[in-house]
Amino acid sequence: MKAEKGKVRKGFYIEEDLLEQMDGLMEQADVKSRNEFLNQALKFYIGYLTSEKIENYMLSTIASVIHSTVKDSENRVARAMYKMAVETSKLSHVIAYSHGVDEGDLRKLQAMCTDEVKRINGAVTFEEAYHYQNE
Repeated sequence: MKAEKGKVRKGFYIEEDLLEQMDGLMEQADVKSRNEFLNQALKFYIGYLTSEKIENYMLSTIASVIHSTVKDSENRVARAMYKMAVETSKLSHVIAYSHGVDEGDLRKLQAMCTDEVKRINGAVTFEEAYHYQNE
């Protein structure tokens, strides 16, 4: 018997119960021989293993990109927060220099601002402070 073009004859051991299962599924697999069944099964399994490797590669690549994006965002936020802290410091010094606020009033203001920031979850607006001061 001559092998088909591109195919080679090899000997394999197969478990008896697998052979029985294969024989029972040949019609469902729409194949005419055990050889055809095994070829399709091997192609399917090789495809599965290859796609799993590709999936793992893609997941690690996506994770790396997301990590890099988050790190860049953290750096941008940190730089923005640093700039905001510098500006806030400048404003605090100008206000402290230009207004005569005594120690007691400063402590009361600290407590009030701490409570306000907690209550509004840090979303401070100038308009709210203006309305509070002018009530």
